[in-house]
Amino acid sequence: MRAVFGLVLIIGVALAGFAVYMAKDYIGNYQAALAAERANRGPQIDLTEVYVVNKTLAYGERVTDDNIRLVQYPTASLPAGVFKTADELFPQGEKRFRTVLRAMDANEVLMTTKVTNAGEDAGVSARLASGMRAFAINVDVAAGVAGFLRPGDRVDIYWTGRSVNDSVTTQDVTKLILTGVRVIAIDQMADQDRATPMVARTVTVEAAPEVVATLAQAAATGRMALALVGTLDETEVAPVEVDQNSLLGIEEQQVEVAPTEPEKCTIRTRKGNEIVEVQIPCPS
Repeated sequence: MRAVFGLVLIIGVALAGFAVYMAKDYIGNYQAALAAERANRGPQIDLTEVYVVNKTLAYGERVTDDNIRLVQYPTASLPAGVFKTADELFPQGEKRFRTVLRAMDANEVLMTTKVTNAGEDAGVSARLASGMRAFAINVDVAAGVAGFLRPGDRVDIYWTGRSVNDSVTTQDVTKLILTGVRVIAIDQMADQDRATPMVARTVTVEAAPEVVATLAQAAATGRMALALVGTLDETEVAPVEVDQNSLLGIEEQQVEVAPTEPEKCTIRTRKGNEIVEVQIPCPS
């Protein structure tokens, strides 16, 4: 009897030890799996729903309900000018489309800088900032930078014409009249994504009304030429004026005029045998 009791006791202790070992192993595996899941989860990211295009869209195509969709986008990385609601994209009372101004790839975020206002087609008027006007300049291959200008570029404008020096003498002069003027169209094309050179007959620039008056006067009195400004160039250009003498390195000669003596007026009178000369004021 005692032998049976001792055997049962030994078996019970062995089973209890095995159970503790199994429980410890299970808990350890569970804790390891939980730690791994937490490590993979990472920090929580705030997301915002914004509209993207669901296919590639080129300049001039329309953005409609059929080619857009909502996606979750990291709030901290949202660019400026995104559309979060349908009312922002297509306001009440407006036609339900916008027109592409700059090409977009599929799944690209829709932004105000890449489309027109609601219900507008892509044209020069869609490029103009508030208070600005469009002015067309006639150019040829040389004046138009050999066709390498594109909408969105900036140019300096030079004027060449006749200059009056002393109200009598005239000579040809070239002068920088405007700097950093934005090009908004080449001929009838306003597509900023055009990459191939195009020899143009007119270049349309954006300018304030008072600047338009300057350009109109320049076009009426001489010739204009454009110089392309680099994309990253923010240099302030000093006034530039070149005439024929400075072009050829000729120094203007200053003619020294000898001083003239004041005019004297006299009368002669005879006194006996002598002639007397008397100075009098000159008649005006």
